[in-house]
Amino acid sequence: MISVIPFPNFDPVLVRLGPFSIRWYALAYIVGLVIGWQLVRRLVRRPPAVATALQVDDFLTWATLGVVLGGRLGYILFYQPSLYFSHPLAMLQVWNGGMSFHGGMLGVTIAIILFCRRNKIPLLGFADRIAIVTPIGLGLGRCANFINGELWGRPAPASLPWAMTFPRAPDFGTIPRHPSQLYEAMLEGVVLFLVMWMAGRSARNRERFGFLTGLFLTGYGIARSIGEFFREPDAFLGFLWAGATMGQLLSVPMVIAGLALMAYASRGAAARPAAG
Repeated sequence: MISVIPFPNFDPVLVRLGPFSIRWYALAYIVGLVIGWQLVRRLVRRPPAVATALQVDDFLTWATLGVVLGGRLGYILFYQPSLYFSHPLAMLQVWNGGMSFHGGMLGVTIAIILFCRRNKIPLLGFADRIAIVTPIGLGLGRCANFINGELWGRPAPASLPWAMTFPRAPDFGTIPRHPSQLYEAMLEGVVLFLVMWMAGRSARNRERFGFLTGLFLTGYGIARSIGEFFREPDAFLGFLWAGATMGQLLSVPMVIAGLALMAYASRGAAARPAAG
């Protein structure tokens, strides 16, 4: 046994009430949605106003469905389609894990488009306000991954002060690993939120509808790609084209779309009049 930090003995279940239980992972989703909802209620009223607080309240249900359904379907289609299509009932077993951020993002994107069309809200302006708070949920989700002892990192030098052994890893007790979940929580959560929050304070950025959404897409794609260099790829996928992981490959179109959207918004083509 090497001398490294043992993984803390976290219980993935926060509360048990008879046959029911609340897991840290579910709590991360709930807290992220609630904090994001409260912040967006304020952000949409900053000039130029794009929606009302009441409309944000209504959107919370849409966002929840987009995150959960999109995240689950994204994981099924992007990561293990053959497994789930051969065992359809396993698609419903969300308590066994299996959520994809890229799928959740697509789900929320569809929810935003449909909600804005229905309520005649400026699409990109509303999406910008959602983008500012999204890193909060991402960071909390990565912390939940760490508590669950899943998505562990690649082998790390034994000299790394915070190297850990993860009980669920096949080489538990023999190879120290990076706590990559915490790296990703910092990059995708804390750092990206600070960037988005500071950018969102600028009235000029808020007026260029689509700019903040593009900044988020670009920032997340870069943060995720960096984090993937320390994260062990899923065993059923391994390394893919040119040694990249699935997370990195899915992030490439996000960065391209984000840069294009920022360029489009910077030319003023995405600007819209303030909502009345």
